[in-house]
Amino acid sequence: MNAAIELRKVTKTFGRTIAVDNFDLVIPQGGIYGFIGPNGAGKTTTIRLIMSILFPDSGDVSVLGCPSALEAKNRIGYLPEERGVYRKMRVGDFLNYIASLKGVSDSDLNKRISVLLKSVGLGGTERKKCEELSKGMLQKVQILAAIIHRPDLLILDEPFSGLDPVSTRLLRDLILEENRRGATILFSTHVMPQAEEICEHVIMVHQGRKVLDEKLSTIRSQYDPRIIEFNPLDPNADVSVLTNLTGVDRVDRDDSGCKVLLAEGVNPAEMMHRIIDSITPARLELSRPRLEDIFIRLVSAKTDSVEDRQKLRANLAQSSFGEASL
Repeated sequence: MNAAIELRKVTKTFGRTIAVDNFDLVIPQGGIYGFIGPNGAGKTTTIRLIMSILFPDSGDVSVLGCPSALEAKNRIGYLPEERGVYRKMRVGDFLNYIASLKGVSDSDLNKRISVLLKSVGLGGTERKKCEELSKGMLQKVQILAAIIHRPDLLILDEPFSGLDPVSTRLLRDLILEENRRGATILFSTHVMPQAEEICEHVIMVHQGRKVLDEKLSTIRSQYDPRIIEFNPLDPNADVSVLTNLTGVDRVDRDDSGCKVLLAEGVNPAEMMHRIIDSITPARLELSRPRLEDIFIRLVSAKTDSVEDRQKLRANLAQSSFGEASL
């Protein structure tokens, strides 16, 4: 399959700071990729290199088969980190104007604009001036501006930043619909649960370098925490009996319930049946590895000092990794 985006040994520096370091990236056409990492990891700089807003010090960039995004600009939809609209324009006129810049001359464009606005909860706002809308509403309008011309490639930089959960879900569904239409999707976020909800493939970035580039299904399989989460139906049940089951390393209990840690090689499905036979459960499920935990594990393994690891965790906390998922 042809690549929608390809970066080969791309490096970008600002003075003595290496923002992107010998970066390789291949995103196939039709893929939906999450570009994740804490603030300052190099995500936005990489996106600007892809968009030919910045140019690399070394290395090659290819976008939709062209050596520059400028040669394929009408096939690309882009939501930058810095938002902006023509605030005095009416919403419908603004979207019409953006569509005209992308070469759209569809006689049904006004109808399509009305349908799109309604799909994100902005039905009936065509005649309102952009300055009359709230920040969150304007953000939805800008995302619609990025897809109004049905792009082959859609690049979104922190698309959900500052949105409420309902708006976030509406935009998630819109992005997934664009992917089903055939658009390649690349979106960056520092909120890893958002990537877990949407992406089929994840690229983790730290200090301008890739630390992981894998399908989400492969990541979950490779970093299986081998933990079963369990709540007994009887809150006073003696869960210590589970420690006697062959294949259980230990059982941890806290206010949220129990975590049953399995030994290497144990079949989780078989163990779940054995737990049910021992204690009637109110809840029983296999824990999934979180991208945040995987990121910390990967980066911490390359970090020698305790001080550096503490700084990393502080940076993650400041980047709001704990924000609610979609």
